[in-house]
Amino acid sequence: MADANEVITGSDYKRMVLGAYSEFLNEFENINAVKENSRFFYSGKPGSDVLRTMGAAVIPLSEAVNESIGGLSRRVADASVLGARGNAGVIVSQILRGLAKGLIGKYNATSQEFGKAFQYGILYAQKAVPEEKNRPIIVASKVVAKGAYDAVRAGKHISEVLNAAIQAGTESFARDMDCGEKILQVFLEGCLKGLQGNFSLPPLDLGSKIYEAKGIVSPLNDIARPYCVTFMVANPKLSVPLIEKELQEIGNFVVVERRFKAIFIHVHSEHPGTVLERAVAWGHVGEIHINIMAEPHAMAMVQQSCMMPLALLTVASTEEWGQKLQDAGAMVIIDGSDESGPSVEEIVNAAHSDIANKYILLTDSEHLRLVMHQAKRILGERVSVVVANNQEEQIYAVRAFFPELSMEENTAQMIEAVRKMAADE
Repeated sequence: MADANEVITGSDYKRMVLGAYSEFLNEFENINAVKENSRFFYSGKPGSDVLRTMGAAVIPLSEAVNESIGGLSRRVADASVLGARGNAGVIVSQILRGLAKGLIGKYNATSQEFGKAFQYGILYAQKAVPEEKNRPIIVASKVVAKGAYDAVRAGKHISEVLNAAIQAGTESFARDMDCGEKILQVFLEGCLKGLQGNFSLPPLDLGSKIYEAKGIVSPLNDIARPYCVTFMVANPKLSVPLIEKELQEIGNFVVVERRFKAIFIHVHSEHPGTVLERAVAWGHVGEIHINIMAEPHAMAMVQQSCMMPLALLTVASTEEWGQKLQDAGAMVIIDGSDESGPSVEEIVNAAHSDIANKYILLTDSEHLRLVMHQAKRILGERVSVVVANNQEEQIYAVRAFFPELSMEENTAQMIEAVRKMAADE
């Protein structure tokens, strides 16, 4: 029985997340290899996708000021949700989001509270793909959750809870471990090693050549900016171009507009306080609004004027293919040349522009299905999603889009075009 006064601190949580990232650094290539023999179809490179998602998640830990477990877990979750890449990355980001939901408002957590939050994380992972109840990572997560539940009820320390979850998974997984099962196991083992301070690789040595040696992207290239900050500056002391230049150094999606004697500013940042600290030197700051973009439907509250009622947003792997999609009727093209595909944040930013009030999100790959749906959870009823299986189906779907029709009518037509194309193949 664990000591009733035993607590898990923000520092403990930080080590767990860093431990998970460290373990994925060590195992992502093995996960990619396991994919080839998995019982379930996995597109892309799941190990690489999860590694980059976790990379986005750990970046806030390098400069975190808030040491509460609730505050740290929230920042990690927000960054992972927006930084998620590929279907596997989305599922892992939802585990982190569920953990944060279970820890919200807590400075420290008892072992029992953390154990319950861990079960929240597994539940959120299951909700990410509710239509695929037999997906191995979902089946595995239910087994793992049962092992954790029994340990929590027995009042065990969090390290024992993690051990029980790992053991439950090990006993239930097939001899030839599926890719999804492997991802879950690596995550749990990494959390346990991190909690114990047993890192296999230096997780936040961002200047290290380890990334270059392994041929992977440094987390510094995957920084997520989860906070949408808007405010007015009255009687500004700087010009619009100078303010734009300064904001682009600390954020993205920068909009600076002169409105009579004031300036309206809209920027996405990982540090809202840094933006506002700069802004107070420009003039009188007011009408401040901060939205957490990682929260479902948060962006639906951000009002802006748009050029058209509906636009089609899609992903293209090359400039040539992007031009073909534009010629066929797509209005917004996202760069899909990265083998992990665009992150959730890249899609949200594109759909958050002032081009249209509503968007249809179209992808030509199963690999991006959950990424698109995670973007939809954030943007709410402003978007719908259509998934094609290849470029030929994608172009047929684009040709079925007519901007004068409603989002619902277009979505139905495009899905039907994909279905017919798939039936003819």
